[in-house]
Amino acid sequence: MQSLKRDPAPSRWAWRIERLMLTPGVRLTLRAGLPFVVMVGLGAWYLSKPEVQTRIANTVAETRASIEERPEFMVNLMAIDGVGSDVDQAIRTELPIDFPVSSFDLNLEDMRATISAMDPVKSASVRIRSGGILQVDVTPRIPVVIWRTNGGLHLLDGQGHPVAPVDQRAQRSDLPLIAGQGADLHVEEAMILVDAAAPLGDRLRGLQRVGERRWDLVLDRNQRILLPADNPVAALERMIALDSASDVLARDISRVDLRLTARPTIRMQARATEERLRIHKLNLQSE
Repeated sequence: MQSLKRDPAPSRWAWRIERLMLTPGVRLTLRAGLPFVVMVGLGAWYLSKPEVQTRIANTVAETRASIEERPEFMVNLMAIDGVGSDVDQAIRTELPIDFPVSSFDLNLEDMRATISAMDPVKSASVRIRSGGILQVDVTPRIPVVIWRTNGGLHLLDGQGHPVAPVDQRAQRSDLPLIAGQGADLHVEEAMILVDAAAPLGDRLRGLQRVGERRWDLVLDRNQRILLPADNPVAALERMIALDSASDVLARDISRVDLRLTARPTIRMQARATEERLRIHKLNLQSE
């Protein structure tokens, strides 16, 4: 019997595998992708061990500490410019930093926000300058009035923002006094009225906000000028002009009501009213 010769042609599956191996994507996967996946898998398995993770964390922490604690990155003191000793001490109390400290451990933006939130501070900037100095530059709020409330006396700036409490009026006798609910919301208008009342000199005792809508000008000798809600400065200027011409405020009156522009009225002091009634009775008896 004649033996069958083996067909040298590859089988269908062998042919498909050879064609697949000639595909560029498959060849790249076998040459690069497969070794990469194997290496990543081995690395993940190795790094998943707790002792390895602890070793790596300790190494990173030591390296970071060695960099952060270098002398050129250390801050040794804090300098505060722009404010007096009281505010300076208040800022240091708000920022209790234990020097020396690494500059990497300081959050300058949080520090700036903390300082700016303080009542006496209008704005602040914080930076680290050469020599390891934490430099704080402060723009303070300038008090312009004293606001009297049921809770005590408070210094306010030109925008009505509280600056600091005051124990006694005499501590800032150079500042005008305002009172009444809502007076802090109208400090700018109050200052305009104070300037307009300058001809009255030291007779001015302060301004009181009434009904959260208008001002009363309070003078010595228990006198009061009731100003209108609209155009109070113009009404006050007319009153001062009238006083200059007729010495109205030098008489025994308790208040001048300017709320009605077309019909200002005055109220006499109780003593002057009694005297007027007495004279009127005498005149009646003499008739």
